[in-house]
Amino acid sequence: MKIIVGNKNYSSWSLRGWLAAKQSGLSFEEIVVPLFGENWEATKQGGEIRPSSGKVPILWDDDVVVWDSLAILEYLSDKVGRDRFWPKDDAARGMARSMVAEMHSSFAALRSECPMNVRKRFDGFEPSEACKDDILRILGLWAEARSRFGSGGPFLFGTFGAADIFFAPVVSRFISYQIAVPGFAASYMQALWEHEWMQAWISASESEEWAIEQYDTVS
Repeated sequence: MKIIVGNKNYSSWSLRGWLAAKQSGLSFEEIVVPLFGENWEATKQGGEIRPSSGKVPILWDDDVVVWDSLAILEYLSDKVGRDRFWPKDDAARGMARSMVAEMHSSFAALRSECPMNVRKRFDGFEPSEACKDDILRILGLWAEARSRFGSGGPFLFGTFGAADIFFAPVVSRFISYQIAVPGFAASYMQALWEHEWMQAWISASESEEWAIEQYDTVS
């Protein structure tokens, strides 16, 4: 099995797919392709990322190919057992699935104004009203998940799972853009940031030589 990801510093969807692969417990090969490099147009039209039209992450499991981070997570959960990714309790699992689906499809303002940039810290960032709404919505979801289902550990539903995988890039964004958060959120963010897999991803991102100029500045 192998997973192809983009630049670890910038590619939020790659982080989700990679964390899902780590959570599966299966061994896999990791291939990093630099997004928007000088050979990018040729790269995305051929080889192993052609099935996704150049989108990353993309997972190969022998002759099975799966792209889109949520599809990858669901494929892996089918393969190793859903309890590895999702809460066992029906109410908790229902909320976790809803949060993951909302993260997958929503929060356009936050995505647009705060591209993931693991290495950078931006001073003086002022979010738009739409971005503030996204931030408040996310904090509200985190608060409800932690208060209702988080007693078993420091993560959204106690133990690390699908919801944490999908909100991991948001934690990175909040840190990079120095978003003010309440104490419970700061504690959650610290727990996720210090997770050994996140630390491995952060270390790799800091070692990358590639830079994408439009994501290294704040307008």
